[in-house]
This record gives sequence, structure tokens and C-alpha cells, in this order.
Amino acid sequence: MRIALSQLTTGPDPGKNLLLVEEWTRRAADAGARVVVFPEASMACFGTPLAPLAEPLDGPWADGVRRIARDAGTVVVAGMFTPGAGGRVANTLLATGPGVEASYDKIHLYDAFGFRESDTVAAGSAPAVIDVDGVRLGLATCYDVRFPELFRAHADAGAVATLLAASWGAGPGKPEQWELLVRARALDATVWLAAVDQADPGAGGGPGSAPTGIGHSLVAGPDGTVRHALGAEPELLVADLDTDEVAAVRQRTSVLANRRPEVWR
Repeated sequence: MRIALSQLTTGPDPGKNLLLVEEWTRRAADAGARVVVFPEASMACFGTPLAPLAEPLDGPWADGVRRIARDAGTVVVAGMFTPGAGGRVANTLLATGPGVEASYDKIHLYDAFGFRESDTVAAGSAPAVIDVDGVRLGLATCYDVRFPELFRAHADAGAVATLLAASWGAGPGKPEQWELLVRARALDATVWLAAVDQADPGAGGGPGSAPTGIGHSLVAGPDGTVRHALGAEPELLVADLDTDEVAAVRQRTSVLANRRPEVWR
């Protein structure tokens, strides 16, 4: 399966960001991608008041993404914000396109490194997978990458790859953590891990209070090795995932079959 990771930088205006989604989807479709994945907060960047911008999944921004996916004939996965409980929003991944209509609300909220996502975002409660051309793909968002259970749940549900959208916070050691965690989740769930981050906005030379992005999107194989990687600047990564490799790796490295969850209950 050919996928594309759109490492771009979004701003606070959902309308302008939708135009970026359209442009990059067209580029991905022209490259033959069946799925194009955009970062977390593609609708509007963090640091923007989110509640006034949040829209339901049948609202105009999501419908715009559906139109883009339909016109391109490819599945689009993009981060947006939907109304949530208690005046907060949900950090939502919309997946839409030919034969696909699904969403995932981020389960693990980024209350770390001095940022409190839970102040404005309500946590999701259920994993999500989609099927594209008979290939099952899991959905995950940013801070989720620190929690192996979600990726193993994708594998248990039949996924051979997970699509991870992020707006990764900058800071000392954060690029190294990003690569390490992506590779680890691929290895311990024996899935392809396609991880797209917002590009580094290049402003100020240091992290602000809200996570923006560092770039360095990558694709890790089911054996945990890096197969493709980008730098910090905006760029489109197109990669072919060999779904048969997952079965071969699982036969050699039986970490899923050898689990003993009863010991830890």
C-alpha cells in the first residue's frame, strides 16, 4: 500500500489550513498514494483558542476534507477539533475517502512538559481502525505514542499499520524521543508505523507553551527499523508499505503471541 505523510505547518485559520490540505492531497494523489495523512491540529494549530473553532464531524471543515478526498480519489486522515464535554473539545482524527468514514478521539492527553492539554481537551475512550483496499490501519495521535497498549490493540484488531498524527513539542531530547518511541511502538506491536509531525515552524529558536512541531516524520517497519525519514522543513513523504512483511516479522518475533496479560491483571 502506498501512503503519503504531509509534513506541513498549519496556522490558526481553519479556512487557510483547508486549502493546504487540498494542495497536499492533490500532490499525494498525483504520486499514487491511496492514503494521505496530515498532522494533529491540521484544522488549527495549538496556541489558538480551540473551543470557538471546534466543529462537529458533519460541519463545514470536515465536509471540506470529504470533498477533497472525494475529488482526489484517496483517503485523507487529518487532525481537527470537535465539540467535547464540559465546554472542552475533542482532539479528533477524521479519516474519510473512498469506502472510508471514521474518526478517532485522542485517548491520551498531553499533560506533560509544562503543557496541560486536558484543560481544553476531553479524552477519547476507544481505539479506532479503518480498512483501505482490504488493509486494516490503526489511528493514533501524538502523545498516544508513549502508550504501547493502544498499538497492540490495533494489532489485535487486525491492523498491519498504525497512522500516527502529531504536533510534537520541541525541547531538549524531544527529537530523539520521537524517533525512539515511533520505532518502539512499531517493534512491540509488530506493525508498520507511519508517523507524521507538523513541520518545524522555525519561529524563535525555542519551544513555546504550546506544542507546534519539529518535523522528522518517519516510517518504521514492523521490525522497528526506520525505512523513511524527513528533516524539519515542510515536505511530502511517499512510502510503500509491504503488508506481507508484517506476517513474516510476527512469525520470527512472536511478541504478540507470547504476551501473558493475565500476569499483570
